[in-house]
Amino acid sequence: MHPFPLEPDRAAMTDMGRLVLDRVIDRTENLAARPASSLLSPEAEAELVESFLAPPPARGGDLKALLARLDEAADCALETAGPGHLAYIPGSGLYSAALAEFYNRAVNRYGGLASVAPALAALEESVIRWMARDVCGLPEGSGGLLTSGGSMATFSATVAARHNRLGEDLAGGTVYTTTFAHHSVAKAARLAGIPATRIRTVPHTPDLRMDPHAAAAMIRADRDAGLRPFLLVATAGTTDTGTVDPLSQLADLARREDVWFHIDAAYGGFFRLTARGEERLAGIEKADSITLDPHKTLFMPFGTGTLVVRDIAALHAAHDGTGSYLQDMGTAGGVPDSAHLGPELTHEIRGLRAWLPLHLHGVDAFREALDEKLDLAEHVHDTLSAVAELEVPQRPDLSTVIFRFRPADGSQAATERADEASRRLLERINGHRRIVLSSTVVDSRYTLRVCVVSHRTHHDRIAEALRIITAEVRSAR
Repeated sequence: MHPFPLEPDRAAMTDMGRLVLDRVIDRTENLAARPASSLLSPEAEAELVESFLAPPPARGGDLKALLARLDEAADCALETAGPGHLAYIPGSGLYSAALAEFYNRAVNRYGGLASVAPALAALEESVIRWMARDVCGLPEGSGGLLTSGGSMATFSATVAARHNRLGEDLAGGTVYTTTFAHHSVAKAARLAGIPATRIRTVPHTPDLRMDPHAAAAMIRADRDAGLRPFLLVATAGTTDTGTVDPLSQLADLARREDVWFHIDAAYGGFFRLTARGEERLAGIEKADSITLDPHKTLFMPFGTGTLVVRDIAALHAAHDGTGSYLQDMGTAGGVPDSAHLGPELTHEIRGLRAWLPLHLHGVDAFREALDEKLDLAEHVHDTLSAVAELEVPQRPDLSTVIFRFRPADGSQAATERADEASRRLLERINGHRRIVLSSTVVDSRYTLRVCVVSHRTHHDRIAEALRIITAEVRSAR
C-alpha cells in the first residue's frame, strides 16, 4: 500500500483517470438513447437517496465500485445533459468544458486575487471583457466577474446599484421589476436590505413585456411619496416565456429618472451572437449591469454565471474590502482582483471552463448552435399553431414556445377545464420519457413550455417531440 494514500503515484493516477474518463465518454456517447427522466419508482428513489445519506467509512473503498454508485445517483435525475431536456432552461454541459474543469481542478489555482495566478487571472478577464464588450456591446472600461450563477450575479448587481444610488442610507430605496422577472431579482433585493414592501411589480403589456409607461408612473408616484427609486430591472428572455422587455425604452426611462438599469439576460444574452438575437435584444448595451448565464446559452457546466457592468469602479466601490493578512499581495497590471468585485474572496479560476471551449471551437460554432435553436423554436411554434385544439399565444422572441389547450368557449368553467386538460397533457407527454417539458402560469392560465437550448438538441429530437405532443393532444379529444 502506498505510504501516502492521498498522493497516488503516476500509475495509480493513470488507472484512476482512465476509469473516470471511460465512464464519462460512455455516458456522453449514449445520451441520445437515455431516458429524459428517472426510471426509478418513488420507492426505489427514496431507498437510493437514503443510501447516499450514509457517512463515509473509516477505510477506503474501490474506485470502480464507487463510480458505479455515482452512476446510480446520476441516473436518479432529470437527464439535463441530454437532447430531450426541453424543460425550464436547459444546461447541457460541453465535453470540452468538462475537460477544462478537470485540468483546472487538478492544477487548483486560486482565483480571488490576480497576483496569485496573474496569467490565469488575465485569461479569466479576457472572457469577461469578451462577454461585456463583444457580446453585450458595453464600452471600453466595462468589466465584471464570473459567478456561481445568475442569482449571485444579480445579487452583486443589486448591491452595486444600492451603494451607487443610495449610499449607506437605505431608507425608502425602491426596486422595480415585473411578474415575469426571475424570482432571484426580488430575493437579491431582500438580501441587499430592501424590504419586500419596496419591491414594485410593474404591470406588463398584453404581449407580456414590462410596460414602460406604467414603470414611469410608478417611479414618479413613489418619488412624490418621498421614496427613493434606485433600481429598474428588465429581462432579456424571461424564464416563463422567453420574452424580451423593451430594453431601449426602459434604458431611456432609467436615465431620465436617474435609477440604475439592470438587465437579467441570464437566458437571452448570448443570443446576441446571432443576427436575430442582436436585433431582438437591442438596447442591452445601454444597461448599467447585465446578468449572463454561460451555463445556459453557452452550454457550459452548471455553476457558471457572469455579471458585467458598464462602470467597473461602481462594482469595486460596493464590494471592496481587505485584511492585514492580505498585505503581502501585490497587483497584476490591468487585471482586477475579482475578490473586490463580488462577495467571494476564495474561488477557483472560473474562466477556464469558458476560455478553452471558446478557443477550441471558435465563436462561430456557438453562433451557429444558437441560430439552430432559434430555428427549432420557430418550427415548434409553427407546428403547434396548426393544431386546432391548442392556443399558442405568441411567437417566440428566443427559443421558448408556450402552448395550452384552447377553451371550448369564453366561460370561466371552460377555461378551468382547459387548464386541467393541459395539466394532464404535460403528464402524458413526460410519461414517454423521451422528452421533458415544464409548465408555468401566464395571466392566470396553466401553460406548457418547450425550451430549446441544449447544444445536443437537433431537428430529429424536436420532430419526435412534436409527434409526441400532437399525438397526445389528439388522444385527449
